[in-house]
Amino acid sequence: MTKFNKILITGAAGGIGSTLRSALHPHCNLLRSSDIVDVQPATANEESFAFDLRDREAAMKAMEGIDIVYHFGGIPAEDNWEAIRDVNIEGTYNIYEAARLNGVKRVIFASSNHAMGFHRRETIVGQDEPTRPDSRYGVSKVFGEAVGRLYADKHGLETISLRIGQFRPKPTNRRMLSLWLSPADMGRLVVSCLTDRKIHFEVVYGISANKRGWYENSGNEMIGYQPQDSAEEYAYGLSGDALQEGEVEAAFQGGPFCSDEFHGDIDDIR
Repeated sequence: MTKFNKILITGAAGGIGSTLRSALHPHCNLLRSSDIVDVQPATANEESFAFDLRDREAAMKAMEGIDIVYHFGGIPAEDNWEAIRDVNIEGTYNIYEAARLNGVKRVIFASSNHAMGFHRRETIVGQDEPTRPDSRYGVSKVFGEAVGRLYADKHGLETISLRIGQFRPKPTNRRMLSLWLSPADMGRLVVSCLTDRKIHFEVVYGISANKRGWYENSGNEMIGYQPQDSAEEYAYGLSGDALQEGEVEAAFQGGPFCSDEFHGDIDDIR
């Protein structure tokens, strides 16, 4: 057990959410698993709490008695502006405000590699490089990181922003050789966020130990995350089609999120 004995997970009904539930339940005496639909409890110390992120009053109730929040709920890919705004932006604000008002100690925010997607692939990025979102979805993740920074600075609410790569059972294309996050490493990552070390605001890239990774990941050391899997063992099993990418997609870390709706000049993006 850590000092974070009561955990709330948003987005617990999704694929990543089920991995979080399995990884975290041995480390707490209450796991409140939430989504917009009921989540079937898997353990004796788990309870389901269905609510909509857009409902601030419901977020307040979900947060009662909680020590740490894993905010993984929201729209998980590109969508129209109204949906992204209402769920990912307003919803994330609701989570932080409810956490503050309920005296929550720490928030783990599921950010994304798409907050940095328009960095070129030959560029190694860390915590200090400017965000370069590749989509409306990416913009919502930049917003979530900014809100986390605000609440850390202004209210002392500890925040860890996880810029998650590509969570899959195994890598299936060229881009995943750099961004893959295995289910086992996802479990290690979220458990590491329970560290007793004092956290103010930290950015951690959520990827496995990939030889071709694009990140300088000093945040790992702050929380003690030690990935053990690597995409490289799958590299030579990828088919020719899986290695093909268009010009814009291949140039930037965000891949297809960059090429989708792209009307700019690729040479202007440095």
